[in-house]
Amino acid sequence: MDIGYVELAIGTILISNLVLARFLGLCPFIGVTRRTSDAVGMGFAVMFVMTLASFVTSLLYKFVLTAPADGGFNLLVALGVVREMPAGGYVLVLKTISYILVIAVLVQFVEMVLRKSVPVLYKALGIYLPLITTNCAVMGVALLGTSDWKYPDHPLSVAQTTWMGFCGGVGFTLAMILMSGIRERLATSRVPKALQNVPIAFISTGLMALAFLGFGKMFGIAL
Repeated sequence: MDIGYVELAIGTILISNLVLARFLGLCPFIGVTRRTSDAVGMGFAVMFVMTLASFVTSLLYKFVLTAPADGGFNLLVALGVVREMPAGGYVLVLKTISYILVIAVLVQFVEMVLRKSVPVLYKALGIYLPLITTNCAVMGVALLGTSDWKYPDHPLSVAQTTWMGFCGGVGFTLAMILMSGIRERLATSRVPKALQNVPIAFISTGLMALAFLGFGKMFGIAL
């Protein structure tokens, strides 16, 4: 069964939300959601990195790391780096390392742009901005988009993988904004001392995750 763009969007943003369903990227999710302005800035930065990382890693997967079917194009063979690709390609050897390199370069680019264009946001994000490099949500969406285990007969195309990365960033930003709104209300509420700050944030995250479970039954889509 091939999957459409609408189904991919609904499934990635609401049903299989990277934060609330897969519990990826909890470090910036908890650390940067004290204020909505910071949460929005981090969300858009992650969205940009996720989209570009998904696009570039999809190209790497299809035209560098895997053996093309029916004599298709492979960059390593075209450049003469290798004479012939092995049956399984170099996915197991180079996939994770190359993806980390791509994400690190993109994060450095975002960091330089924010430092020059929006220094206030750059200072507000602090250590969490370079930590996007090790954000498992960014790595997770890149790996999910280039894995054929879910739809072996119809693997995602480059365009679908890029769209999935963008939708993953939208879902991450949505979760960040919702959480920041909750935490701003909690800051002015009476919370027991033992549950203040991070404990109540994790409890709220769990309740949000339970609420998002209803979207699976509502739309009947599983990703």
